[in-house]
Amino acid sequence: MAADSSESRPRLAPHRGGSGSGRWLPFYLTLALIWGSSFLFIEVGLESFTPAGVAFTRIAFGAITLILVSLITRTPILPRWSWKYVFIASMLWTSVPWMMFAFGQQYVTSALAGIFNGATPLMTLLAIMIAFPEEKPTKRRIIGLLLGFLGILVVVGVWNLVMVEERGNLIGIAALVFAIACYGTAFPFARRYLSGTREHAAPQPIALATGMMIGGLIVTAPVVAITGITREGVGDVSASSLMSLIALGALGSGIAYVLNFLVVQRSDATTASTVTYLTPVVAIIVGAIVLGERITWNEPVGAVLVILGAALAQGVLARRKSQRS
Repeated sequence: MAADSSESRPRLAPHRGGSGSGRWLPFYLTLALIWGSSFLFIEVGLESFTPAGVAFTRIAFGAITLILVSLITRTPILPRWSWKYVFIASMLWTSVPWMMFAFGQQYVTSALAGIFNGATPLMTLLAIMIAFPEEKPTKRRIIGLLLGFLGILVVVGVWNLVMVEERGNLIGIAALVFAIACYGTAFPFARRYLSGTREHAAPQPIALATGMMIGGLIVTAPVVAITGITREGVGDVSASSLMSLIALGALGSGIAYVLNFLVVQRSDATTASTVTYLTPVVAIIVGAIVLGERITWNEPVGAVLVILGAALAQGVLARRKSQRS
């Protein structure tokens, strides 16, 4: 997800044919690279654009890409009954968290933002447990959530936040936490209102993604009108900033949806969801190599704890073990 979690994406039914890794692995790795690089694109985009401008521009290019995909695949438009729910989902999945990620990255590194995005499954599970009381908080889930929370404390270096020079990071961290809280809330909301009922079939995934981009434009456009799309004092928009946002929108918010659906079709939803665990790794590597960001020991260590906690809470480790036995 720049700020995009595959765990909170609508899914297609899995393909019933062969599921050898050669059928889905290239798409899976490309997806991890795109989403893991999203935070780099945001960082470069912020050189010329405001946080709202980053969100608006990436949504615009994402909308254009998905509209073209919809036309090519002849995907029908969303049914009328779903639009009010899709609009709310768009605020939780796109406009609000994407503005928050861009705002937060003014204060923290792209690597740290990528690690926080990796905690999205923990927020999703927490939101599901609150929204769906029938989903009991099992011992495995509680341990996973606690382990993931410990990982977040390690990532942010909570022992340093008492220092005056580190307190500025709190603003960025708070924005990132709010962003992944939106992601976590989006999944149970979509599950309740957009997964289909006796009266209405669930919207097609590409139509749903396109509708969310349109809803995101409606939300971010007034914000951009107030804050501006480019930063004050910036003359011409740099080519690197513009190209980063084109890539962020067309790839991260457009093509990535299609790749995600292909992975689900050719493997299964569980396999597709694990791409979330690779995005922090990609974000750390890309941030260090391309941006020269300094990686402190606690960030990769905390990232490992976050990933293990999320995998444990979701039962991914247990499923992998049962598959081998």
